[in-house]
Amino acid sequence: MPIVVDIDVMLARRKMSVGELADRVGITPANLAVLKNGRAKAVRFSTLEALCEVLDCQPGDLLRREPAQAGVATTADASEDDPAA
Repeated sequence: MPIVVDIDVMLARRKMSVGELADRVGITPANLAVLKNGRAKAVRFSTLEALCEVLDCQPGDLLRREPAQAGVATTADASEDDPAA
């Protein structure tokens, strides 16, 4: 079940650039790009809170869960099969 980050949607609604958002949140544009492009493995609650504050939104406006594609194992699926994981 992949988590999708919808920062682009909120940026468009707020007519804000990635650079401006990064400056206002206090993270580098490169780190924001990693999050925005779905390459981040985790996000700190403090960063999520700052994003929500600057974009005037709720965490659910930025993050959503999509069902996994059939036949594609996720990390959670693998750990359920392997008690050592």
